[in-house]
Amino acid sequence: MELVSRLAGEPWTDRPSGVHPVLGSVARAVHDHSTSAGRRELLPLAPHFLDTARPGFEPSARVVALCVSTALAGGELRPDEHRRLRAAHQTALHLLGTRERPAGAARWWLSVLGRRSEAFYRTFVATEHAAEAIAVTARTVSDVRLRGLLKQCLAAHGAAVRPSPSWSASA
Repeated sequence: MELVSRLAGEPWTDRPSGVHPVLGSVARAVHDHSTSAGRRELLPLAPHFLDTARPGFEPSARVVALCVSTALAGGELRPDEHRRLRAAHQTALHLLGTRERPAGAARWWLSVLGRRSEAFYRTFVATEHAAEAIAVTARTVSDVRLRGLLKQCLAAHGAAVRPSPSWSASA
């Protein structure tokens, strides 16, 4: 995300203003759970995060649903993780317009916050759900799979991920 901030002409930060908060959370979690070599392989993805910040429940919920369903499919969950991630998945599906009912704390904050609930979800709730799902997934997958999940998140959000020129580690 620091590289993205520089590409966007912003000050050095891991939370550039032009990056959707949930995508940024996923990218930071993938980076944190990758090896040194895996981190270098993430560099070509940086431009794809530019100008992804946009409001609406759908982009956030799609990324959360993808990350959480991947974590739930991995099977290496503690009971508390399974409960939290199932609730996160159910809430994301509700926000995507399925017949699922919101779960956990979302049952009250969605109605209490009203139209401010979207910003709350995008900025706080969805970022935590996605980061936890990546942390759980990272226990059982390789750098290649984590990078693939990050690419899937970009695609689910609507960012086009095209092949990029390879960057050397010294670039």
